[in-house]
Amino acid sequence: MWKFPRTRYADCNGSEASEETEIAVNIGGVKYILYGDVLNRYPETRLAELVNRSTDSTREDLSALCDDYDDLKREFYFDRDPAAFKCILELYYYQRKIHIKRGICLIHFKREMDFWGIDVKHLDELCKSNLNEAETMLVQIAETVKVLLNAQKEDVTVTRGQRFQASLRNLIGKPESSLAARVIGIVSVAFILLSTVVMCVSTMPELQVQDAEGNLVEHPILDSIETTCISWFTVKYILRFVASSNKLRFMSSFMNIIDFLTIMPFYLMLILDTAMLEHGNVQQAARVLRVTRIALRVMRIARVFKLAHHSSGLRTLAIALKSSMKELSLLFLYMSVGIFLFSALGYIIEESHPESMFTSIPQSFWWAVSSMSTVGYGDMYPKTILGRCITVVSVVCGILTIMLPLQLIIKAFGEISKNQHELETIAKREIKITKLRTKYEAQGWTNLKDATSK
Repeated sequence: MWKFPRTRYADCNGSEASEETEIAVNIGGVKYILYGDVLNRYPETRLAELVNRSTDSTREDLSALCDDYDDLKREFYFDRDPAAFKCILELYYYQRKIHIKRGICLIHFKREMDFWGIDVKHLDELCKSNLNEAETMLVQIAETVKVLLNAQKEDVTVTRGQRFQASLRNLIGKPESSLAARVIGIVSVAFILLSTVVMCVSTMPELQVQDAEGNLVEHPILDSIETTCISWFTVKYILRFVASSNKLRFMSSFMNIIDFLTIMPFYLMLILDTAMLEHGNVQQAARVLRVTRIALRVMRIARVFKLAHHSSGLRTLAIALKSSMKELSLLFLYMSVGIFLFSALGYIIEESHPESMFTSIPQSFWWAVSSMSTVGYGDMYPKTILGRCITVVSVVCGILTIMLPLQLIIKAFGEISKNQHELETIAKREIKITKLRTKYEAQGWTNLKDATSK
């Protein structure tokens, strides 16, 4: 039994009535003797309400505040965590911020605080920060599980068209659902990689041919491979659109927009080519096709983002960059200040030199960028001793400027990668439990243990 000394924690006003009021509480088998003057320091809490109503309330009223009540011992019983309650008592007796002891679950402690009527503002700042992170993680887990469970509910369909959509959705969007889906996923990745390789080698002069006007164009074989890749991407995009249960959400998705933009210029070029040739305007057709071909090449670069459909690592990287926007903004701010500062110093110092390359401050920006990023192209450099010293300082400042926010970004990426792995693991476990529960209810087993043993 824990009994706190009355004299040590007496009310500062010296109220004898409040000192005489005491209650006995049993928290998970651990008994505490608590005094009314101490508990009334926070009158909005459950313990303060309990001590104020302990003298003039009926058993029914008191039972509403606790799990059980012993009239003979005048003892209140609570089926709560005694370790968490011991931490909460620090608020009453020491009048300081509550510190969560190591080994106590943060979410569980938050529920204990809610039960006892303790506001989160009484929590230690570090513990409050950890609690916020845990709650954010819990929300993410709930959202991930909800999305996956909704996907599972969509598979439980009624009409023939819905069953077809569900089967098609699993075939082209869930490689883990079947062997055929896994094969389609591997083929999709192969086409993406092949298209990227073709885009790179098509720019090599050795693999290009001359057209009727003597201009270098892509080799017909590479052009045929590109057409095949575009055909695969088009068929898959159409199938994914057909399999989607929400067409508007499908069209507004960022990755689906990328997919559309990577295939649309190809067909646009074919349409313009056919239309111009039918009107006989060959020169205008050549100019339009040249511009369209440049747009097509730019869009072909974006195909690498299609790998995000098949790689959880790329999705994690995108989430990490999105969550690190504050650190990236600081990096951009530091670099901008450094570039302006050192370009101005470089121009002022090098301006008087007869062979100076620093003709203006805006032109010096390029030198400052290459120096602070430690690239150092060598196309622009100072000629004076003082200018070279400024260059050394700019290089050192650039290293420090990049390293400081970069550590935070790397840490965020590691945490998000770990959280994503935990989210996937928990989500898969929830789906497995849901399937077992459905199977359990369908078969009419007497308990869930029988279901898991099948």
